[in-house]
Amino acid sequence: MRKPSTTRKVDSAAANGKTKRKPVEKALNIDEPQDQPPPRHPGGRPPKYKPEYAEQAKKLCALGATDAELADFFEVKVSTIWRWQVSYKEFCSALNAGKKSLDDRVQRSLFQRAVGYTHDAVKIFMPAGAEKPVYADYLEHVPPDPGAAKLWLCNRRPSEWRDKQNLEHTGQDGGPIKTEVVFSIVDGEA
Repeated sequence: MRKPSTTRKVDSAAANGKTKRKPVEKALNIDEPQDQPPPRHPGGRPPKYKPEYAEQAKKLCALGATDAELADFFEVKVSTIWRWQVSYKEFCSALNAGKKSLDDRVQRSLFQRAVGYTHDAVKIFMPAGAEKPVYADYLEHVPPDPGAAKLWLCNRRPSEWRDKQNLEHTGQDGGPIKTEVVFSIVDGEA
């Protein structure tokens, strides 16, 4: 006994490959941050990003926060922080500004350690039999640190100070290496 065949009604335009699609207004370039968030499907989840996050992120980065710490603060994944940097121009600019100010501060500190510096300090003494401690102001000198100086020079003048050595395995004037074996006979012995 054969089963009755079922037929489907097919739209002739769809069968011919002539379906109508909405034109894409603008292709997104992920290399440049967008002023507006990317278009979403009307039924999609609303984004977690809020404009006030930019200023908060700038302050956190100026205090030394990493992308992972930002993600923890905003209760999102690190990949979301990276996506916000691509999607929201003000967020990307805030992160760059916060990280730059901290990098500049570290650079100044490294330079001071490399050349040495002097700063105001206070020593506190408690003499025997005294009721109050004695405070003595003085200038403390921190000598230059050779490790900081080497790090500074390796980064600023890498051609002169880098740790990597380029060894060329060639002969004179870039030619092949010539090896020469010399035998000498002394008193009849080889």
